[in-house]
Amino acid sequence: MNPTLQQKQAAYLAFLQTKIPHAELAGIEPPCLPHGNLKPHQVDICQWAIRGGRRAVFAQFGLGKSRINLQLAAWVIHHCASMGKTGLAGKFLIVAPLGVRHQFTLEDGPAMGLMVAYVTCRAEAEASPCSILITNYERVRDGDLDPALFAGASLDEASVLRSYGSKTYQEFLPKFTGVPFRFIFTATPSPNRYKELIHYAGFLGVMDTGEALTRFFARDSSEANNLTLYPHMEDVFWNWMMTWAVFIQSPSDLGYDATGYVLPPVTVHWHRLEIDHTAQWTVDGKHMDGWGQGQLFVDPSAGLKEAAAVKRDSIDLRLAKVMELIGAEPDEHWLVWHDLENERREIEKHIPEAVTVWGSMNLEVREQRIQDFSHGKIQILATKPSLAGSGCNFQHHCARAIFMGIGYKFNDIIQAYHRIVRFLQGRQVEIHFIHLDTEDLIRAELEAKWRRHDEMVKKMTALLRKYKLVPDPADILQRAIGVVREERRAA
Repeated sequence: MNPTLQQKQAAYLAFLQTKIPHAELAGIEPPCLPHGNLKPHQVDICQWAIRGGRRAVFAQFGLGKSRINLQLAAWVIHHCASMGKTGLAGKFLIVAPLGVRHQFTLEDGPAMGLMVAYVTCRAEAEASPCSILITNYERVRDGDLDPALFAGASLDEASVLRSYGSKTYQEFLPKFTGVPFRFIFTATPSPNRYKELIHYAGFLGVMDTGEALTRFFARDSSEANNLTLYPHMEDVFWNWMMTWAVFIQSPSDLGYDATGYVLPPVTVHWHRLEIDHTAQWTVDGKHMDGWGQGQLFVDPSAGLKEAAAVKRDSIDLRLAKVMELIGAEPDEHWLVWHDLENERREIEKHIPEAVTVWGSMNLEVREQRIQDFSHGKIQILATKPSLAGSGCNFQHHCARAIFMGIGYKFNDIIQAYHRIVRFLQGRQVEIHFIHLDTEDLIRAELEAKWRRHDEMVKKMTALLRKYKLVPDPADILQRAIGVVREERRAA
């Protein structure tokens, strides 16, 4: 008997449904009630994530990612205990930047009645009486700790992985293959690098990286590693992301009261400094680049060597501007972001009241200085975005920040920017970017990346407001099957 038209349509629809890209449900029901001090939006996200088992939380700065992380860890541990799992197989590992551990061990952990221990190797992890452990990315990268031994693992401030370079990034994520529960937390998933989003999906086991690249992206033959979404796949791509990632900017996105969750007013000041282009001229009246070519003007965009040279030679000029800004508001608390060690040394020399933090200093001393600034005990803190630009909360006493220079690393800048541009910041925030006249193109690129970031956040927030947290990941994409009828008539 030949199938009827309706049977053929049903069969074809079933076939199409098997092709829908979505994140499978690989989790559990919450084994106990959430902690009582969690906000309603945090509870919803925790329940959605634990049921998914492997999910990403892309939440605005100040919405409580650390507490969501800890609640998920507590539920995983509770589940493992009920299954009789012991040792590392019953513990949860949080991987975070070095400067973030105190947020878990000294603040949010104790506030939730959870003990969190910092460990650096397997022996310490096995010996610790704590079931929730935290380590830094370098320990996992270098093999001191094997995350595959744990029941669950999370990447806190996962966007810092960009700074390790592409090769390390791709080698890092597979280390977690086989961990039953996996979670990602960051406020700044990059719309400027689609590969980062694809790698997150690979880490969570949602879709193989190669399959995702083939399914959603066209390659740019004119520029290596530049990916462009197929126009007809753009909506599918963002809807697919929503099946395994939540983008939330306010509790109101999930229908809750947003009182207290209003970002402060911010004024961004760009200070363009002109350098002396004749200072580096040779006897014949030209500046020579690395290829022996003469240049009338210093051009830091010519290469990393030229850019570094301009940065070094302009320290005094840029520091003078920093001192001018601080001097104009001497009673304010200030964050001074810099990138070079020579900049730090000059800051220490010319701004003696500034307290500095650098990479090779004792970790305990570093964390104490960061905490003291966070609590208002230090008036001026100078450090690098790579050291204190992620996970630190400085909004309670500081509303002024200076970037002593700019570069192409948008993630470092936006993370550092949001140390004080956060919820619970009760004052007008003033952000100062100091850049050279030779860096106009760098500024333009940073501003373009910022716009793309805002556009992605707007798109994903609109989807969250429309669909809320999707309990069945396949449901949202099933709605995309078919076509929207459009009629057009000649005038």
